[in-house]
Amino acid sequence: MASLAVSVVVPTWQRPQLLERCLNALAAQTLAPERYEIIVCDDGPDDETRLLVHRFANAHRPHGLTVRYLAIKATQGPAAARNAGWHHAHAPVIAFTDDDTIPDARWLEAGLAAIDDDTAAAAGAIVVPIPDPPTDYEADASGLERAEFATANAFVRRAALHTVGGFDERFTSAWREDSDLQFSLMRAGGRIVRAPDAIVAHPVRPARWGISLTQQKKSRFEALLYYKHRRLYKHRIARKPPLDYYATAIAALVAAIGAAYGAIPIAAASALVWFALTAHFFARRIRGRSRDWRHIAEMAVTSALIPFLSIYWRIRGAIHYRTWFL
Repeated sequence: MASLAVSVVVPTWQRPQLLERCLNALAAQTLAPERYEIIVCDDGPDDETRLLVHRFANAHRPHGLTVRYLAIKATQGPAAARNAGWHHAHAPVIAFTDDDTIPDARWLEAGLAAIDDDTAAAAGAIVVPIPDPPTDYEADASGLERAEFATANAFVRRAALHTVGGFDERFTSAWREDSDLQFSLMRAGGRIVRAPDAIVAHPVRPARWGISLTQQKKSRFEALLYYKHRRLYKHRIARKPPLDYYATAIAALVAAIGAAYGAIPIAAASALVWFALTAHFFARRIRGRSRDWRHIAEMAVTSALIPFLSIYWRIRGAIHYRTWFL
């Protein structure tokens, strides 16, 4: 263990085929196998994943590569799984990636080259291949390429993780837990650098119809991040609330109240405003996107519902975390 330079922590949840692809890429690293270990944190856990990791570990042990399996039973969510992983790690640097990524062969070498003794963390580059034109979901997923700091590709000193307490396990979904770690490191005085040569590919997984509706639940974690890091949140993420969403919801509410009380002119005018705002939102989302009729239908339906769901989850998060967050 004394020769270990980096521990790779991979959280997973019932995706053994994707995990196997990621593990194969990790085993093909140019870094000498005795200099890194792989820790798979199974946030299920399930037998298929456990057997896969054990087979993989046995196959690569003769070459000097250590692969360990952790069954995460007491916690749920990638933040908690990553915490379990780095707490069990032996190397001074922790490399975080996801089970659906494909790290480049030089990923570990490039990441280690970027992080020196005066650096708390390094953010690698993420490549998200998408078709042309993409669906709205694919285009949204490609935003990872522009992320300042994402745990799909991050190197963090274990000492720095101890300083800030690791990941906040209140982030139970894969959303904003990486920004929270980034902001915590910054507030603790840690220096975060870029590692542009440390590359992972992050192919977009197929998504079910209407996925953007269930994704609105993540808005509650915006409130948690705002509660913890108000100044950094305003500066780095959102300078103002989604006023168009609020305007859309208010117009629909006024239209409904007007219709209920027989104020037809007010109801009609408000309904027209709601329709115009919704149509504008739809047009913005569909611009440059796939013109498949199923995708167009999905965009029409979800564009009408997203403002209400987003506001609901934002307000719910604000109430839960007792913060003024719109």
